[in-house]
Amino acid sequence: MAHWLFKSEPSTWSWDQQVAKGDAGEEWDGVRNYQARNFMRQMKLGDRGFFYHSQKDKAIVGIVEVCAEAHPDSTTDDDRWDCVDIKAVRPFAKPVTLDQIKADPRLADMVLVKNSRLSVQPVSDAEWAVICELGQTEPD
Repeated sequence: MAHWLFKSEPSTWSWDQQVAKGDAGEEWDGVRNYQARNFMRQMKLGDRGFFYHSQKDKAIVGIVEVCAEAHPDSTTDDDRWDCVDIKAVRPFAKPVTLDQIKADPRLADMVLVKNSRLSVQPVSDAEWAVICELGQTEPD
């Protein structure tokens, strides 16, 4: 299983909205960056990801799971853009802030630290374990 991070502005799509979609999940649509799109094309059913609130909160707030592999993004007729569907798995007991991530030397090479603007990004197994520890949740 691979691990990922999905960034969303809570005013556009929040953790609570993701949770409300239940097991059906929701398209992770509207991504218009080739690198992020290519990461979504690599995702497999059951891959897990962090749900990250960007802008004001800047914190990982929960874990999501890929429930539909890459398919055309329904928000555009342009066939260059794909998306995956994700569903909420569980919230973090304690959100993990960007400041915490940047302060932890074990996470110095994390994509979120080096390229914080990328909306969909990979997370290594080691990074996954550290962030789950910081968020007081069990790693998968």
